[in-house]
Formats: sequence, structure tokens, C-alpha cells
Amino acid sequence: MLDLTKLARQMQGISQHLTAESIAARQRLERAEALLQDVQGQQAELVTRQQEWGDRLGFSAARPVEPLNTRLPIAPAPRLHTVLATDGSQIAPSHHEIAYCYLINVGRVVLHYGQNRYPLLDSQPEVFYRPEDLYVSRQWGIRTEEWMGLRRTVSEAAVLAELGEGEKAEAPEMPALAMVDGSLIHWFLEPLPTEARDRLLPPILEAWDRLRAARIPLVGYLSAARSSEALNFLRLHTCPHPHPDCLTHCPGKTEDAPCQVFAPLRDTALWNLLLRPGERSPLWRSSSRILELYGPHHVYFCYVNVGAEIARIDLPQWVAEDAALLNSALSLTLAQVQKGYGYPVALAEAHNQAVVRGGDRARFFALLEREMIRAGLKNIGTSYKEARKRGSIA
Repeated sequence: MLDLTKLARQMQGISQHLTAESIAARQRLERAEALLQDVQGQQAELVTRQQEWGDRLGFSAARPVEPLNTRLPIAPAPRLHTVLATDGSQIAPSHHEIAYCYLINVGRVVLHYGQNRYPLLDSQPEVFYRPEDLYVSRQWGIRTEEWMGLRRTVSEAAVLAELGEGEKAEAPEMPALAMVDGSLIHWFLEPLPTEARDRLLPPILEAWDRLRAARIPLVGYLSAARSSEALNFLRLHTCPHPHPDCLTHCPGKTEDAPCQVFAPLRDTALWNLLLRPGERSPLWRSSSRILELYGPHHVYFCYVNVGAEIARIDLPQWVAEDAALLNSALSLTLAQVQKGYGYPVALAEAHNQAVVRGGDRARFFALLEREMIRAGLKNIGTSYKEARKRGSIA
């Protein structure tokens, strides 16, 4: 059991630390706000410097594509519109179960507003049991459990594209929005071997191509975003050297480099100070290295004060560069947050449809056991370890 008496002695130290950190955070925030004001007149010069020395930077800095003092109100959403969303969950493979396999469950949501149409709220499960599904990733040093999570991302994108095409076929003139939970920048693909990445990224980009052809804007919604990409742009101004050549002047340094004067401040803290409810920040072009493979889907982002928090909104390039799609995407996203009391209702419902609970897992393996018995297989059962974990002798 947790010893609360011993734990209580540590609470005083935690509170003192948090108080000191709050004061330091306020000072960093004031410094970042002052820097943002200073560089507004030098934005073009800093962008040029970033383009010239981008391959020598030791940090990821986004590039602003609008003036830094941009604060734009988001227009109200139209009364008639549709919102699509997907989210995924899984049952991981285990050698202690009756069969070594895994399941990916993708929640599907289509919500129609102002229309006399029923919503879609369901999930689409898929079982992976063939050797090529279970063991193909091991040739690249990727565990099956990790590969399962990567495959889930692909499935979410493919199902979202199917929903988008179906919606466009049924109501071609209806404003629509496709949403995913989290960033559109799949940075976790960057360290993978090329052959493994080529199994994952092209299907995702192909799904986005289908949404682009249907003219349904795609957004990635990040709640409590921890990115500092926008703030890192200001480090081009605080660099004490003639050129921001990190590899020469500051080799091996990241957070303790002399240009880093406001770490660990996050972008959301700064924009929380600057944006009023219903306003968005300027658009930024992300400089994440994996985006070099995205083609026309290079990711842009902005910050929006949705009322409850500052949310980061990721957008593909084809949405960011189309004023009509951009305005529609942001207005429908803000409406979703308002309808969901602080979080997009479509994403919350997609999660609820996708999540696999303990009872679902038990029923899945019970169904699998029944089918194996029906097929004539014998000696079916879980390992002794798994059986003992499910009950207690004491």
C-alpha cells in the first residue's frame, strides 16, 4: 500500500519548487513577449537567415508565413456542415494468450449539423494474425507491439479518407471537416529504416490525397501542445554569433545554448498571453525533417484560443494555402470545441467508439477460442502465468 505519511513529508518540498518555478516561468514569458515585439520589424531578415543556415541549426524552428503580429478572429461556422473523425485503439499481441495476434479498432464518427441525417457512430475492427503481419517488422529491428501502433496510424488515415469520399458523394456541396487527434507530423517515422517507412507513410499521404481531391480540409488537433517550434524562431535573434551556425559555434548544445533564453517555455504559454478567445495566431511552416517526404502535404500550424485553452491546429499545405479551406477548417474546428465544452466533440466520440476495454479484450479472446475449437484445434488455453495473474490464491 502507498504510505501516505511518508509521502506527506515530500509535499512541502514539491510546493516550494512549484512556487519558485512559477516565478521563473513568468519571467521567461515576459522575456519571450519582449523578444516577439523586437523581431517584428526584422521578420524578413530572420526568415532569410533561417533559410540560409537551416541545415546548420541545432534545433527545430518553424518559419512564420504571416506577420508575427497577426491576431485574426475566426468566423462563426455555417449552420449546415459535417464533421468527420477517426481514432484508434488496439489489443496488443501476447505469447501468454491462446493465440499470438493483435487487433486494431478504428472508431468512426460522422456528425451532421443542421441536416436531417443520422450520424455515424461505430468502429471498424481488423485482426492481424498472418506471419507477414506479425513478424515483418522484425527484419528492421521493430517490435511487433510498436509496429502495431504504426499500422494503427495508417488505418486511421485510410478510414478517414473513406468517410470523406462517402460524404462528398452523398452531399457534394456541404461544408465538411476531417479531424484527427494529435499532430499531422509523424515524427516517429523519421528514425525508421527507409524500407519500413515506405510501408507506412505513402498510404497515409495517399489517404490525404483523397481528402484533397474531395476538397475536405484536414486538421490535426493538439490539446495541451508541448511544442516550442514557434518560440525557437526567436532564437535566430538571440544568437550571439554573426551567423546561427550551431554545429560550429555550439556543438553538442541544445537547451543550454546561449541563444536559449526562455527554456522550457512552450508556444502555448506565449500565445495564451497574446490571443483573445476566438482568435488565431499567424500561420507557421514546420521545419520537422520528416516533412521533406510529405510533398504537397507539408504541415503548417497555428495556435487558436478556443476559450478553454490554447490549441495547436496542424494543417496540410494545400489547406493552409487555400483561404476558403483554411477559414472553413478553423471555423468548424472552433465550433467543435464549443460543442464539446472544451474539446472537439467528434474526436471525443471517435475515441469512445475506438477504445477497447477489459471486457472487450476478454470477449475477443473468448470468440477466438471458440473459433479455434470449432476448427478442431486442441490444447487451447492461456499460459499458467496469465492464468495466475487473473486470480489470486490468497
